[in-house]
Amino acid sequence: MKILLLANNIGGLISFRFEVVKAIIEQGHSITISAPFDKRMEELETLGAKCIATKIDRRSTNPVKDFMLICHYVNLIKKEKPNIVLSYTIKPNVYGGMACRLCGIPQIVNITGLGTAVENPSMLQRIVFVLYKFGLKNVKRVFFQNEENKRFCEKHKLTPDCGYLIPGSGVNLKHFQVKEYPNDDIVKFIFISRIMKQKGIEQYLDTAIAIRKEYPNTEFHILGYCEDAYQEKLKELNDNGTIIYHGMTSDVRPFISNVHCTIHPTYYPEGMSNVLLESCASGRPIITTNRSGCKEIVDDGINGFIVEQQNSEDLIAKVCRFLDLSFEEKKRMGLAARKKVEKQFDRNIIVKAYLEAIDSVGR
Repeated sequence: MKILLLANNIGGLISFRFEVVKAIIEQGHSITISAPFDKRMEELETLGAKCIATKIDRRSTNPVKDFMLICHYVNLIKKEKPNIVLSYTIKPNVYGGMACRLCGIPQIVNITGLGTAVENPSMLQRIVFVLYKFGLKNVKRVFFQNEENKRFCEKHKLTPDCGYLIPGSGVNLKHFQVKEYPNDDIVKFIFISRIMKQKGIEQYLDTAIAIRKEYPNTEFHILGYCEDAYQEKLKELNDNGTIIYHGMTSDVRPFISNVHCTIHPTYYPEGMSNVLLESCASGRPIITTNRSGCKEIVDDGINGFIVEQQNSEDLIAKVCRFLDLSFEEKKRMGLAARKKVEKQFDRNIIVKAYLEAIDSVGR
């Protein structure tokens, strides 16, 4: 079969869906990938995929730009003549869905997270609801990454009754292997994310400031793209030794290997946190919030701790609780984290789900 895959980012596609693309090609299908231009497209082309550069403004609400994207998808479908369209993230899902309806092509979508525009009541939410209902009306299968997203869409009738639950994007257990647990006097924590308010950066910084005063033998590392609102604060805290900011990286593994625990205090509407899956696969305990997309990955007190959203005091308390553990107890938490992802979040689970869906929908 001919498969057309719509995405809004090549980096994310390679990091989290490379194995799906590879398996589709190995099954004898051809695949064309539509996404914004990125030099890493060469990695997918080497695999055997065809890549087409598509301009997508992920944050724009400009109706003219969005209409042009729909037209582009329609023209692309007519040119490529795919048997099935796969899509990820909101605009490829919804506008790709509209194009698939117009062209009569079956579509498989992945709800990677609903986003604030969908979850928070507002005029924008009502507009997005209409777009979802219209764009996804005829999809043949919907993959949800957590149960809460699935229930929300079913309650508001945003998607047809063809939803399946998968464990996020899963994690490549060969790429992320258990690393030796650090045995030194300095206990190191890390925050890995785009640095924005809803990812919990303020709670993390509050915690770093409080803990460093009481436990000078700690380090608080930060990894990720920094939005303008936090650049000055991060520079100040980095300069005075409260945090260590590393900027961005294409490979998080050396940073995770160097720390004792990953802290992910997000309250952003996620599908399933890849940061937590990768940390667990590396044998590191996690501290994260009690929201969908995060709480499914942590067994409280076994492989990490759950904290209340937007609650710095609770996060500080859980970090103190972690610091009170012995080296062996911390290490056992990390090994329990690895066992959990091996059992529940292996990326091969997602690969099998996609191959089955393609076979079923393409009949």
